Amino acid sequence: MRWENLSAPPDEGHPDGSAPATPPLPLALPGAIARTFDTPSFAGMTFYEVRAKSIINRVPGESRVPFEWTINPYRGCTHACVYCLAGETPILMADGRTRPISELEPGDRIYGTERQGAYRRYVVTTVLDKWSTVKPAYRVTLADGTTLVASGDHRFLSERGWKYVTGTMQGVDQRPYLTTNNRLIGTGQFAAGPKDSTDYRRGYLCGMVRGDAHLGSYRYPGGVVHRFRLALADAEALRRTEVFLHGFGVPTSRFLFAPATAARRAMHAIRTSRQRDIDAVTELVRWPERPSDDWRLGFLAGIFDAEGSCSRGVFRISNGDDEILDHSSEALHRFGFHTVLEDPGRPNRVRQIRLTGGLPERLRFFHLTDPAITRKRDIEGAALKCQAELRVTAIEPLGLELPLWDITTGTGDFIANGVVSHNCFARNTHTYLDLDAGADFDRKVIVKVNAGELVRRDLAAPRWRGAHVAMGTNVDCYQRAEGRYRLMPPIIEALRDFANPFSILTKGTLILRDLPLLRQAAEVTRVGVSYSVGFVDEALWRAVEPGTPSPRRRLDAVRQLTDAGFPVGVLMAPILPGLSDSDESIEATVAAIAAAGAVSVTPMALHLRPGAREWYAHWLGREFPHLVPRYRELYRSGAYAPQAYQRELTARVRIAARRHGLHRGEHGDNRRQPEPPPPPAAEQLSLL
Repeated sequence: MRWENLSAPPDEGHPDGSAPATPPLPLALPGAIARTFDTPSFAGMTFYEVRAKSIINRVPGESRVPFEWTINPYRGCTHACVYCLAGETPILMADGRTRPISELEPGDRIYGTERQGAYRRYVVTTVLDKWSTVKPAYRVTLADGTTLVASGDHRFLSERGWKYVTGTMQGVDQRPYLTTNNRLIGTGQFAAGPKDSTDYRRGYLCGMVRGDAHLGSYRYPGGVVHRFRLALADAEALRRTEVFLHGFGVPTSRFLFAPATAARRAMHAIRTSRQRDIDAVTELVRWPERPSDDWRLGFLAGIFDAEGSCSRGVFRISNGDDEILDHSSEALHRFGFHTVLEDPGRPNRVRQIRLTGGLPERLRFFHLTDPAITRKRDIEGAALKCQAELRVTAIEPLGLELPLWDITTGTGDFIANGVVSHNCFARNTHTYLDLDAGADFDRKVIVKVNAGELVRRDLAAPRWRGAHVAMGTNVDCYQRAEGRYRLMPPIIEALRDFANPFSILTKGTLILRDLPLLRQAAEVTRVGVSYSVGFVDEALWRAVEPGTPSPRRRLDAVRQLTDAGFPVGVLMAPILPGLSDSDESIEATVAAIAAAGAVSVTPMALHLRPGAREWYAHWLGREFPHLVPRYRELYRSGAYAPQAYQRELTARVRIAARRHGLHRGEHGDNRRQPEPPPPPAAEQLSLL
């Protein structure tokens, strides 16, 4: 590989706080900034940020691919991952609530962390992708009772840095790993939320109405007036109160109480003036003689929504009514909270109950009681301080394999049952470039940080004639690193502005982020989109493509792109001899591709270049030793399977394609449909 066309400016730091690293390569890139990120999704990886001299590259004439020009903003791939946590593990969402990791979806907003100054702090981030697999599971138990079920390859943040669940002191599995007495960083296990019971609803209404509503009957010269009104600036609490009242047979009407001004938000209100409704509400908010725990939880949620605040890390409930303060204190103490009553000596006798114990206790209150107003639950910017007793007391193999889940986020980490967790990397065996033929493809990635401006410059050059440009033909341009570096939007914008035709081949779902840009480009030029889906067998996918989105997710993306108006072709690659080339596998894969709305399917058998050949042989001998003789025979003459095998494979795929309406050249006006360009070997290997 030639590096002469790569150069970089002096290091000026990095906006996200990443640290330059000393290039560990024997052949260091001239002028490159070697970057390691203090975020878990890129743990163990080095990014070589370079300012390339050119970006639109001509494919060598001897290449077997049917396109001439290509753009590759990355060299190397960050798709590798390992699946980490049990599906029921609660993840801290951006609204302050929790959700099991198995129920998360791309686009969900959750909490991650970033280092800001002296502390790592909570920040809101986005789920970019999600996967699942079945792996041997371990249980990690902490001193406060927190339990975490994860794979041995998962890492948690400890007081001594990131540590794997399991590892060894030496040998091939040598890595930092958890031991008893290590302390994890976070708040500790999340409390279970309240049950949506009748008592909880009555308690919530009692707290909300007594704390913030107007309720009563008034005698005037003209008669008796009955009135209930609740005016709030927070729609969530108003809506919850409205729903709860309706469930008890008290309908209300909504109206604008006060319009928004430059200094405050608009306030809306609900009201009723019927005597029977006033009587019903009065009965609902009556103090119970023996309050149940459900009632207490509801009351705490209601009084916090009505009279509570949480600002700059200080949690308070303010009121001047002795009964309200007494019931609030009693309920808090019932659930083990410690409080201080503060009396500032105001004429209206308003006093404040202040919750002590820091962020762990505030989060426990929010999760245990579930107030409706999410802005009061905001912890963004709060520092992670190891306050809870999160000492590791046990790490136990469960002796069985379990479904485990992992996500990718914008920060690369997330909060799992109260501790800082991150995406894991274990499959570091791809080869590419002229780096180490074992791990470097996944661990050392070249990032052409000026790709967007170079594309615009090259397209404007007088010598450029507007030829078709193929992307994703060497490594996936929508790999994980794209979520951080965002090189593709300016590339697509430049191609759009110059109305230059292009195509993208990917297996990543991150392409959906750029769907608006792709639509804009398609209005002025020809845009081709293709997906790589070699097979749909989930077990085989977990074995050979653990770091990629599942075939189901890829086909879901095909459907979304198709619905957006793009004729998506699917490259059925790589088809693996003895593993995915049976009639049953081909039939199932082609049927799924057709059902996703693809317009074409192009088969391609696996081929193995030097370096990757050795890696694949090692993997095959470990996982499917009975197939080794067949592969030796098929690939004894070089990187490609024999022509006879390839022709026979293509014929069987085409027969299945005809059965499912995917035969090219038979669509509507009989014009040939666009085919995805078959990628060179490196792309096929990146699928593995």
